[in-house]
Amino acid sequence: MSNAFQSIKAGLTQAIAHAEGKSTQARVHYPKAIDVKAIRKKVGMTQSEFASSFGISVGTLRHWERGDREPHGPARVLLHVVSKQPKLVLSTLSR
Repeated sequence: MSNAFQSIKAGLTQAIAHAEGKSTQARVHYPKAIDVKAIRKKVGMTQSEFASSFGISVGTLRHWERGDREPHGPARVLLHVVSKQPKLVLSTLSR
């Protein structure tokens, strides 16, 4: 069998062991938490304004701000970009 196969097999074996709670040498990466409320305040918008500007329901935004839920996938990426370049994102979306 090829080295690539052996490497993939070892990684999968280690991932399964980790998922079962066994001690492994696996590295676990946790995404950095996003403070959605701080991002919204930095942009200077109300919850309604922020939600409508970025295509998020107000209910979802409230859950994120309270910490009941966390944004995932594209929403998480969008929030990271908004936190770094809010004016650029807003000007791009308003075109």
